[in-house]
Amino acid sequence: MKESALHLVNNTRYNFENKLSEHDLDLPPLAIDTLQVNVTLKCNQACLHCHVDSSPKRTEQMSKEIIDKCLEILRNNPQLKNLDLTGGAPELNPHFDYFVSEAKKLGKHIMVRHNLTVTIDGDPTTKESKMYLPKFYADNKVEVISSLPYYQEYFTDKQRGKGVFQKSIESLRMLNEAGYGDEKSGLILDLVYNPVGAFLPASQEILEKDYKEELWKNYQLKFNNLYTMTNMPIHRFREQLERLGAYEEYMEKLINAFNPLAASGIMCRSLLSVSYDGRIYDCDFNQMLNMQVFVDKPMTVFDFDYNKLVSRKIIFDSHCFGCTAGAGSSCGGAISE
Repeated sequence: MKESALHLVNNTRYNFENKLSEHDLDLPPLAIDTLQVNVTLKCNQACLHCHVDSSPKRTEQMSKEIIDKCLEILRNNPQLKNLDLTGGAPELNPHFDYFVSEAKKLGKHIMVRHNLTVTIDGDPTTKESKMYLPKFYADNKVEVISSLPYYQEYFTDKQRGKGVFQKSIESLRMLNEAGYGDEKSGLILDLVYNPVGAFLPASQEILEKDYKEELWKNYQLKFNNLYTMTNMPIHRFREQLERLGAYEEYMEKLINAFNPLAASGIMCRSLLSVSYDGRIYDCDFNQMLNMQVFVDKPMTVFDFDYNKLVSRKIIFDSHCFGCTAGAGSSCGGAISE
């Protein structure tokens, strides 16, 4: 039995489905409009809060065969309007550029979860330069969603490592020069805020205003939207909480902040997550906990059936309280301000 399931046996208060029943909530899928694909666990960073446990030492990569199967799924299912590429640093998959270019030919809206510093650092193994990325993204009209824990150097480097903030500023400047953040260009640049520590995010609207003011005042940088995301109590962040003796306190904070309105809008109701080896999950967090979608059998991209998958039962667990606390948390930021 996996760790999270064992904890649920011992503490029914952490049972997410019990909480849904208390509020008379049933949360089946509404649609599947986004295919979120984790193409690699390799990353040029090793962040403290990373639920994927990514680092330069990870070697897992999605093969071209599985990427081609994902492209076939996108081609054959017009309901899937969005391709959301994530990692690790997705740009470190050797077939990343091919995936983006081919998905663009299919007319899909492409989003990339970009950590900014990979442009500056390049591939930590092959030393291949990634300085071309801003232009490549602009040429393919990719929506760039970039992590920037804070608009001050100290807090960003505390979460992501020394020097990350200055590299991020340099990368943001390159994206701005390529047209990103300019409302007239149509090139969308979004930033993502994660709290530094065991806290819920502050108001997304207020933080966005602060980010825009500070980044423009200090660096003449601009972006479109700020997304706030709650740190999920799994893997590396959970291990950090447990070392500090703060895991139970953090879970209580999430449970006490449960928001039924946010629960109704959770991202697993409109997307599917695909792992580097082609297995299908309800979301990226379930993927990291090996909670694979099961419809007659464990589902992979080679079994993809839209009608069966949109009728599936979503698998919930205690970490789901992270998506439903306060204003809620999703890949598109807060669900309900």
